[in-house]
Parts: sequence; structure tokens; C-alpha cells
Amino acid sequence: PILLEARDVLGGKIAAWKDKDGDWYETGLHIFFGAYPNIQNLFGELGIDDRLQWKEHSMIFAMPNKPGEFSRFDFPEVLPAPLNGIWAILKNNEMLTWPEKVKFAIGLVPAILGGQAYVEAQDGLTVKEWMRKQGIPDRVTTEVFIAMSKALNFINPDELSMQCILIALNRFLQEKHGSKMAFLDGSPPERLCQPIVDHIQSLGGEVRLNSRLQKIELNNDGTVKSFVLQNNSVIEADAYVSAAPVDIFKLLVPENWKEIPYFKKLDKLVGVPVINVHI
Repeated sequence: PILLEARDVLGGKIAAWKDKDGDWYETGLHIFFGAYPNIQNLFGELGIDDRLQWKEHSMIFAMPNKPGEFSRFDFPEVLPAPLNGIWAILKNNEMLTWPEKVKFAIGLVPAILGGQAYVEAQDGLTVKEWMRKQGIPDRVTTEVFIAMSKALNFINPDELSMQCILIALNRFLQEKHGSKMAFLDGSPPERLCQPIVDHIQSLGGEVRLNSRLQKIELNNDGTVKSFVLQNNSVIEADAYVSAAPVDIFKLLVPENWKEIPYFKKLDKLVGVPVINVHI
């Protein structure tokens, strides 16, 4: 394979830069959950499992009405899912009252029992709309789901599809360590991306930096003929995969593709601008 990276640093969404003092500046706080089997398989295949630093199985929330204070949801190791999650919610008395916990639990029953079909059917509802439909108090949204919505997609509950939340919640509730978190033991370009590069190159592949895609050339039948890069070089291959952000990819979509229903769906997707502040 030939992997093309637009910038002069590996990583894309997980890129990082080192300053003159040797400190790393990352694009964001990158968390690896136990519910991410594919990324864990990747770490295993690369032989770098030890680079994931697993933390205690807890979810810690900043308390909106008590600046500087935090509340924990501790998941006991002795209980299987979903009992460990239920226990964590019931034992926390700082963020939710007992009536709120009961209404929240009852509201989640359709999602737990309905499976993937139910989750996908909620795509048209925002988090806030779904919560009110299920009779879950607004304070649950304010105390818990503002943080969860921003963590998953950087936007508020009145803008985010409930499908996104339910996908995460289902994994957290169905897998014992689904919500357990790990952090990388260093910068992503060095500790994760470079091993991927080494693996690709060991099999005869190439990884090229500063190779930004400029145009997708098509054959007469609408299939991809080649990639044209900004330096005017042309890449031809047996198969093509793009991992460009949605706003950039929309600019690259050939005219012949824009009316195809699959690509037409891109019109409704908008990237979320994010800034990461280092203190």
C-alpha cells in the first residue's frame, strides 16, 4: 500500500507537534475505551499493548454547580456488565437524586432491549429530544449528557443525534470493561503512528508526508482512475481509500458523484471546529 499524509507530521486527527523545549502539543485529549476492540487489536498486532495505560474503572464528571469539584462513578470489578454500570450509578449520590436515577433507568430500558435496530431508529432525534420523549428529567441531561455529548462529538445535547450516545451507552452497558479508559504513554505520532509506518514499510509499502490530495480522477464508468496530488504527481492503484475530514472530502468529490445518493448524504454532514488549549 501507499499511505499519503497531507501534512508534514503523522497522525491526521491525532497529530502532535514538539516545541523547542521538547514539549508535545496534541490536537486533543485522546482516550481509548475498552469498548474499542478494533484499536486494541491493532495495538496487539503491532506488539505495543504496553503503551496503553489503563486507569481505574471510573467515570469522573466535573460538577456544573460546584466549580472545581468532581463526582465519580466507580465500576466494581467483581460484577459483570450491566450490573457494574448499574451499581456505579446507584452508588453515586452527588450528581443525581434517586427519583432521577429511577426515571433515567426506566428511560434506558427500550435502548437496552431494542438492540441495534432501536439505536439506529433514534438518529432523527437529538439527545435532548430523546430524553424528554423518554420522560427523563432535564437535570440528567445537564449533569451528565452535556459532558458526554461534548466528549463524543464536541457539540451540545440539543445538536447531537441520540444514536451517537446510544451506540456508546450500549457498549458501556453490555461489556464489563467497555467504559474503562486508557491513555497513550506518549505522543500519538511517535507511540502509535510510527509503529504503523514501520509495519507498512516492512511489508514493502510506502508512507509519504506532504502529499495532499488535490483531485480524484474518474474513469468513464465513474470508478476511480487516479489520485492527483498538489505537486501534480499522479497515484494509480487497485483500490482507493480516503480518510479526509468530511469538509475537505466534500470539496474533493467529483461532479459525477455528487448526485449519487451515497455521496449526496455528505451534504448534511458538517465538521465541528475544535480548538485545543494547552495551559
